[in-house]
Amino acid sequence: MTQHKLAALALSLSLGAALTACSSHAGESAAPRTPVRVAAATSGPATPAILTNGTIANKDEIPLSFKVGGVIHAIHVEEGASVHAGEPLAEIELTEINAQLEQVRALATKAQRDLARGERLYADEVISLEQLQDLRTQAATAQAQLRGVEFNRGYAVITAPGDGVVLRKLAQEREIVPAGQTVLLVGGHDKGYVVRAALADRELVQLQIGDPCEVRLDAYPGQVLHARLSQIASAADQRTGMFPVEARLDAPPAALASGLVAKLRLYPAAGRTHTLTYVPMGAVVEGSGDTASVFVVHGDRAQRRQVRVAFIDPTGVALAAGLAPGERVVTDGALYLEDNDVIEIVTDPARVAGNF
Repeated sequence: MTQHKLAALALSLSLGAALTACSSHAGESAAPRTPVRVAAATSGPATPAILTNGTIANKDEIPLSFKVGGVIHAIHVEEGASVHAGEPLAEIELTEINAQLEQVRALATKAQRDLARGERLYADEVISLEQLQDLRTQAATAQAQLRGVEFNRGYAVITAPGDGVVLRKLAQEREIVPAGQTVLLVGGHDKGYVVRAALADRELVQLQIGDPCEVRLDAYPGQVLHARLSQIASAADQRTGMFPVEARLDAPPAALASGLVAKLRLYPAAGRTHTLTYVPMGAVVEGSGDTASVFVVHGDRAQRRQVRVAFIDPTGVALAAGLAPGERVVTDGALYLEDNDVIEIVTDPARVAGNF
């Protein structure tokens, strides 16, 4: 073969190799990108939050009743009405108690007259000292009875103990009520609102006064209210075996009402001394026991990494090892990835792999 032919053949082979290399690089650059959404790992408490349901209540709820029994003459307020200190709210029929008052007043007046006459007779040595002392005892007894009936007469009218709102109206006009039966339940404004709930013993032992809480209400969707644990019962309710607790709301909405159902999330003090890494639920794939995998974002690729799961919380998955806060992980589209796949980060959920 001539040198010219050998040179032509070498040139042809070189061009072929170059074309093959170009096509190989083109194939690599044209590798499909999997569209995914990503999120940064966050830091959170090392123990799971305690979740329970409770009810909103005025901290200062006062049951109001009559000191004496009888027929309710009038109730001047309805549920939800605002009241002011000293305002009359309800009154009992006064005919009977006024009659009692007149009777003991007359007896007290007579006892005073008898005592005055006895003092004169004793001075004239007509009666003995013992008889005079009996008259003094009768007068004192009559005065004590008069003060007692006058006291009861004062509590035949229910007045507002302070500014607040009527929470419950538990009786009606013309109804006969015994002494001490609650007629109205009034909530004061001064001490704010609390969430009342009940916890099991294994949950209670994790908590202490002042632990932070989050409160969510169906009446205020999307809004999170903040509270602090303000009261922990030292004994369980005999009927349920649960321990009552209270959490005081920091800044309750102006239109908050007693009786609203609340979802309460409590963060124990023990969980705030140490932290774990949290990732969204969708970021964890191929879990087995306490081990699982996540896809960590490195440039334009997703690399599989093994992690250890501490616990699962409604806010995400807490990881004990394998990932640091701030690292980005694939959330939507992770199930369609293999290790070191090329990815495209998108924000539109409709563009994520598996959604189109």
